[in-house]
Amino acid sequence: MLLLLQEKVIMKIMVAMSGGVDSTMTAKMLKEAGHEIVGCYMKLHDKPGYHEENIRKVNKVADYLGIKVHILDLRDKFNEMVYMPFVNSYKQGLTPNPCALCNRFIKFGALLDFAKQNGCEKLATGHYVRIVNGLITTATDPSKDQSYFIAQIPKHILSDMIFPLGDKFKADIKEAAKAIPVLAEFGTQAESSEICFVETTYIDVLKKHYNTDLPGEVVDESGKVVGKHQGYMHYTVGKRRGFEVRGAHEPHFVLDIEASKNRIIVGEKESLAKSEIELSSLNSYINESEFDAEVKIRYRSHALPAKIIVNGEQAKVVLSEPAYGVARGQLCVAYRNSSDGAQVIASGFIV
Repeated sequence: MLLLLQEKVIMKIMVAMSGGVDSTMTAKMLKEAGHEIVGCYMKLHDKPGYHEENIRKVNKVADYLGIKVHILDLRDKFNEMVYMPFVNSYKQGLTPNPCALCNRFIKFGALLDFAKQNGCEKLATGHYVRIVNGLITTATDPSKDQSYFIAQIPKHILSDMIFPLGDKFKADIKEAAKAIPVLAEFGTQAESSEICFVETTYIDVLKKHYNTDLPGEVVDESGKVVGKHQGYMHYTVGKRRGFEVRGAHEPHFVLDIEASKNRIIVGEKESLAKSEIELSSLNSYINESEFDAEVKIRYRSHALPAKIIVNGEQAKVVLSEPAYGVARGQLCVAYRNSSDGAQVIASGFIV
């Protein structure tokens, strides 16, 4: 943002607008910087009442800023690339990360294509993340950093992106919105959930497609039946409640899920420890076949030191200390520390 102001570069920029405070303030900041702004609201699913309220808010912002807003219907593509892979992953006993897929194929895929078709030079979003020296870099506000979720987007499109909130703090953005009477409601509204199409729990989504309540066997690491569960889709690796383990004196955790047999494998906490992780769909931002990094196996997990060995689109992650709760289907993101902050250098899905 500062760079744009310093160079006085005026561009036509499309802003992804959701009806939330972050995209609202993104559009306002870029408009005030002198750019030609075009908004775009994406219809991605059919959750009742969801789009009507959001479009009302987007139109309110557009009227205030004096900008045009497109309504882009991407429901079919979202269903194909995000929603059904989410549903089918649970059927296979995986723990999916739909936001990573949405960012790659929808927000920074189909929406970026639409922006270019409409003559826009850049696409801006309200993500809390920075681009420094051509690499995705963690946000100044660590509590809102979203670098993990965009770690699968191709390197070549990073130059097409603008993230004005990357060097801002969320609390300041909300206060700035509250100070403007017409935008005050944006500064006080509740935070949206990460998974936009999930109203309550993921199980309620799966129930629309499958019978999730299929009692099955709980087995220990040797294959011995030790109890029962209420249906394997109710569980993810690391979960410790909602299933029976007969005669257990210590807490037991889900170690793995055997979807084809409708059973879960459980064990004590030390059995959750993993020292090596295999990745698929590797998206690397550096041209190195072997490198050291700090990796996160979930969005809120602590980064752990590791060595990563690349083999085409696959990679092996060798951890310097064990990780717990490593779930197949989740995204593993590798960071390298720099003077500008932690930078994403690779990511892949855990297999």
